[in-house]
Amino acid sequence: MSDSARFRDTFKGDILTPEDEGYERALARWAVNAIRRARIVAYVRDAEDVSTALRYAKENGIKVAIHGGGHSPNGASSVQDGLVIDLARYLNGVRADPENRLAYVGGGAKWATVNKATMEHGLAMVGGTVGHVSCSLLTLGGGYGWLSPMHGLTIDHLVSATVVPADGIVRTASKTENPDLFWGIRGGGCNFGVVTEFVFALHSQQRMVFGGPVIFSPDKLETIAKLIEAWFPTAGPKEAVHAYMGRGQDGSPAVTLLMFYNGSESEGRETFKSFTDLGPIVDTRREMSYDGFNSLLDEWAAPGKCNWIRGVAVDRATKVLMPEIFNKVVELSPPGKPFRVSLNLEYMSQDKVNSVPNDETAYSRDRPGLGNGIGAVFWDEDKPGLEAEAKQILDEITGLVKIPGLRYGNFNADTDVLPAPGATAKRTRAQELYGENYPRLQQLKRKYDPEMIFDKWYVIQPAPVDGGEL
Repeated sequence: MSDSARFRDTFKGDILTPEDEGYERALARWAVNAIRRARIVAYVRDAEDVSTALRYAKENGIKVAIHGGGHSPNGASSVQDGLVIDLARYLNGVRADPENRLAYVGGGAKWATVNKATMEHGLAMVGGTVGHVSCSLLTLGGGYGWLSPMHGLTIDHLVSATVVPADGIVRTASKTENPDLFWGIRGGGCNFGVVTEFVFALHSQQRMVFGGPVIFSPDKLETIAKLIEAWFPTAGPKEAVHAYMGRGQDGSPAVTLLMFYNGSESEGRETFKSFTDLGPIVDTRREMSYDGFNSLLDEWAAPGKCNWIRGVAVDRATKVLMPEIFNKVVELSPPGKPFRVSLNLEYMSQDKVNSVPNDETAYSRDRPGLGNGIGAVFWDEDKPGLEAEAKQILDEITGLVKIPGLRYGNFNADTDVLPAPGATAKRTRAQELYGENYPRLQQLKRKYDPEMIFDKWYVIQPAPVDGGEL
């Protein structure tokens, strides 16, 4: 029996090749420019299927990618002429256990599914701000959300995970079982294996929250920056503001504040009264369900377009929400041109996130700035040269935000193993991302993936054989 026949005979899920119906749909990704033409798409049914797929790929020298939600613009969930381990078809479920306040989440589940399943019981966890982001992508990279000021990162509430490393042996990772692997997957991305299930601790969450987008004319920008600086030092765990610079849906330059308050409308209006006293053009805030609020950005980040993103650290508002930066964003996305450009800054308390020691998880918490920011460029057609132009646009925009160094990993499409701009030839983006945790991650890489089968997201180089044990 050939390797291919043996693979099909022992694999319980679905295997698609370019000749099969549904193959083209299987390649679809959030960003059209991230599509790659795989040799095989393997829809796995369980962890054992992942082992079978990994074994086949290694025996035949085929590159591997993991697809959960497909939200990586750089094609991390795709692979040209390789094998895609796809979690989205069969491992996309969520089961809430309200008695023990746990959620069992498939590796291919999306956050909208998680929110719906948990909020039915008045429970929630720190999840993404876009409903169609995959649980795997957000969690393995750290995980920020509207509840981060109150509860910290997503990884801080991970109880255990089912992981299939490169050797194909299915492992449970927790504080008591394979604790080194548990440490590594909490921020280390997909460097160590395929996660087929997460188990999260849940928190009580009221059904209704208050917030929504408030749009201001550009002349209010500098005043808004001062108001954010006055509000931020005492911002509590129930509140957050995202500031967006760019053009509105009608193409007009605008400053948009997406306000969140984890409480009543009256409390929320009072909290942000100084902002709305400025006289916004549009104020759509209202009471809505928590899971509904988490879907507000779904249309802005809708799938089916091309895009490129890059993270920045958020400095004091008066140093970032500046006319110089705003005008550059607007200038680079004129009407009639293919690009829609925005710079988005997340202002929320970091106290809970930073209360966890830096060496508690692989995620590096000793990063400068007040929060996370993201530069984003969207365009409609995957034409030659446009992606390179989008990257140049982001170079200009993010270069104006003057906090140096790499920021939140999930907000960076530039995740390859090459030296980052301005870094020495020996310092990779992964080294910059993980800081003092990087050597320990190298030891884990040597233990769980010495052949670098998983090489799609901030690739960690295995420690040399004589580098010592953990």
